[in-house]
Amino acid sequence: MHYGIEIVPLGPYSDPRSVLELAVAAEEAGWQGVWLWDHLLFPYGAGDPWISLAAVATATKKLKLCTGISPLPRYRPHLLARLLTGLDLLSQGRVIFGTGLGVSRDFIPFGETGSDKTRAEMADEGLDFLAALLSGKKFCHQGKFYTADDVHLIPIPVQRPHIPVWIGGESRAAMRRAARWDGWIMNTIDEQQNITKTPAKIAEDLAYILEHRSSSSPFDVAVDGISNPDDYSLVGEYEDAKATWWFESIFAMRGSHEKMLGRIRAGPPG
Repeated sequence: MHYGIEIVPLGPYSDPRSVLELAVAAEEAGWQGVWLWDHLLFPYGAGDPWISLAAVATATKKLKLCTGISPLPRYRPHLLARLLTGLDLLSQGRVIFGTGLGVSRDFIPFGETGSDKTRAEMADEGLDFLAALLSGKKFCHQGKFYTADDVHLIPIPVQRPHIPVWIGGESRAAMRRAARWDGWIMNTIDEQQNITKTPAKIAEDLAYILEHRSSSSPFDVAVDGISNPDDYSLVGEYEDAKATWWFESIFAMRGSHEKMLGRIRAGPPG
């Protein structure tokens, strides 16, 4: 099991400086990654994950940097490719691209599609398009949503053959999409810290994913949750369900900034 912190960049954590303080403390305490949400519209503010992760990249040496999740349909893939490449170069190969469809409330007010079906089509075409852009090879594509005419993006990311892609979502379609890539990233708690996706459910859904997976390469399963530093029992249940990453959920409704720093400094559970 690997251990990271999930920072919900809403309210006070929409400020990159607060995120940076948490991340630096996490690396010093032995955590291995940081996962940031990517939303636009919240009444108490939503921070930009890319700015925060770039700041974390410059202030740390080992933390993996993960978006969880950045909706691919919100981005133009060629600009996203440049963004991911820049962050991977800056961090020297520590980026994980967590992606999915996003939620309609972040799309509709800006005149973008609220259709899950359309966004799913955009994500599937966009993921292949993005992978080709990041390959370092010349590329042509004429699809339903995206076009490339003999393009060649350079520089390329540090990580080869590609930046790991983790897919978020609990629908059957999302899980089949995850099976095509490198991992599955899932929330398992709500704002009140209630467990919404038990270890048994993770195991059941993972079995479905693996049924649809054709690759024999390693596959990550990342979950979030709330733990005590001296109690491994809950984390152990998720590990038994074949989760490979535990991300300690850090958010303003859980407690004060000082309390969150205290939890991080206490280190991973167990």
